[in-house]
Amino acid sequence: MSITLIKGGTVVSATGRVLADVLIDGETIVAVLDPESTLLGHDLASTADKVIDATGKYVIPGGIDAHTHMQLPFGGTFAADTFETGTRAAAWGGTTTIVDFAVQTAGGRIEDGLASWHEQAAGECAIDYGFHQIVGGVDADSLKALAKLPDEGVTSYKMFTAYPGVFMSGDGELLRAMQVAGENGLLTMMHAENGPAIDVIAEQLVAAGKTDPYYHGKARVWQMEEEATHRVIMLADVARAPLYVVHVSAKQAAAQIAAARDEGKNVFGETCPQYLYMSLEEHLGATSEEWGAFEGAKYVCSPPLRDSGERHQDHMWRSLRTNDLQMVSTDHCPFCQADQNELGRGDFRKIPNGMGTVEHRVNLMYQGVVTGEISLERWVELISTTPARMFGMYGKKGVIQPGADADVVVYDPNGHTSIGYDKTHHMNFDHSSWEGFEIDGHVDVVLSRGRVLIEDDEYHGEKGHGQFIKRGQSQYLI
Repeated sequence: MSITLIKGGTVVSATGRVLADVLIDGETIVAVLDPESTLLGHDLASTADKVIDATGKYVIPGGIDAHTHMQLPFGGTFAADTFETGTRAAAWGGTTTIVDFAVQTAGGRIEDGLASWHEQAAGECAIDYGFHQIVGGVDADSLKALAKLPDEGVTSYKMFTAYPGVFMSGDGELLRAMQVAGENGLLTMMHAENGPAIDVIAEQLVAAGKTDPYYHGKARVWQMEEEATHRVIMLADVARAPLYVVHVSAKQAAAQIAAARDEGKNVFGETCPQYLYMSLEEHLGATSEEWGAFEGAKYVCSPPLRDSGERHQDHMWRSLRTNDLQMVSTDHCPFCQADQNELGRGDFRKIPNGMGTVEHRVNLMYQGVVTGEISLERWVELISTTPARMFGMYGKKGVIQPGADADVVVYDPNGHTSIGYDKTHHMNFDHSSWEGFEIDGHVDVVLSRGRVLIEDDEYHGEKGHGQFIKRGQSQYLI
């Protein structure tokens, strides 16, 4: 086993920062030491196999993106990133763990869906990975399988109030699943939008000739997100089950979560970088010489980007500061503009839903530190520590302490990152969702379980290094 010393950096945690050296033995952190300490010898660097100079830089736990969709089948095609390409791109951006979604659709078996995702990911990932389970059909067999998921290290599952005929479940089905979840230590994750009502609005828009990507956002109005968020909170309350609302985009939906939390309920929420930085008019409404009004197809996701004039984006930042929202994940699910998004030319309803962000989340959230939206410690909490706690990995992931996996990022606050397809883009699709964004910071070194994946702007990882993580029960419950 090799010895690595990260020397001279500022170790940043969710609760503070300190000048400290980090000693790694093989795959594990074994000591966090005062730089002047002689506890383990007078010249520790001389005994290490590798020394990483982190002077003037931050040393943080590796990022955890708890909401990705590699190879997801959607809208007649598949998400462009495979587990190999997506996890490699994640490593470039300082993310050392993902939690992806295994899929069971109506009529299928949960066990088969989970087995399929294991087969797709095994031996392909550059970083560690876990699974949530999508439950698309509720019957006696699927409820029995749901109850057994914790034995497989899958302690969270996702259901939908959107996408009728594909993933959507009715209120009765949601309640039955939540009751099983509450009894078996599972965290319920919900995509909260009123799918049937959205479909009515979308049909009316298309009938009126309003077919451009911009109208994707006009169909999925914020009232549909607020209503569904309130509804699933009430169902979870009846079932006595903890609830986690994914990709919150509307300030009214965030307010529903905040109100439930003020009453002491185990209700949590995440948002995504696109809901912090992007808008309906600027992005879904974008035009270009190449694509015309179809340029906005690059930014089709659900829930949609919101109107900046309504200040949803400001409210998302505020909710992160006040802990009304606890996490920032990506909902990474990219599609190529050519061949894939073009399926929806002339009808926004047929554009596959998803954007690509897994490579940029750590940097995008650090920019929030630079602009004063969040503190340095809150940055670490949002991108790493809380995801580890929320999804049963904390202690091994999400922290720099003895006994933890040596998932470590050395981050240079004096560096710079220019995001663009021809600049910083290792994801497997034909454009950058974040073209032109400038970051006042840089991911310098990335280690996954002690192995250097990124150093000197070069990739040193390989597929198959990543291991499946059997997760425990959420460590974030009240």
